[in-house]
Amino acid sequence: MSTTCFSGDREPALPIPLRGNVVIDTNCVLDLWVFQDPGVAPLHAALAAGRLCWRATPGMRDELARVLGYPRIVPRLVRAGRTADEVLRSFDGVTCIEPAAAHAPVRCRDPDDQPFIDLAVHWRATLLSKDARVFGLARRLAPLGVTVRRAWLDDEMTPAAPGMTE
Repeated sequence: MSTTCFSGDREPALPIPLRGNVVIDTNCVLDLWVFQDPGVAPLHAALAAGRLCWRATPGMRDELARVLGYPRIVPRLVRAGRTADEVLRSFDGVTCIEPAAAHAPVRCRDPDDQPFIDLAVHWRATLLSKDARVFGLARRLAPLGVTVRRAWLDDEMTPAAPGMTE
């Protein structure tokens, strides 16, 4: 069961203190629950404290499920002491599942990244990604209310002004 952030409201959320919208790409999700990257501890804490509303779509969940079955990921799951089902339950427990967003005016050359961009634009969310192509679009996404980041920072409560940050 996914977290409900707004009761069926499909309109972009206005900034709410202590609760920002975030869209997280699959590689960052792997850092969170498979690779156990200590750099994602602030993100993990913000999600656990309910300071973020993680927006995702059923297609994003499907992509995560597919990636968790990749031959190079399965041994990492074993090392982390987790199963793919456990990771998916964690995902389900903290995401706000939304229908796929309309196509954003900014297009990515990688079609796998586009749904993350579309959803981030729709919700004016912070987009966490490690993808160079996504970072290449940061300046074009900023006027649409999207901040592209590689990680969530310790002292962040809600996203700052849109743009690109490390």
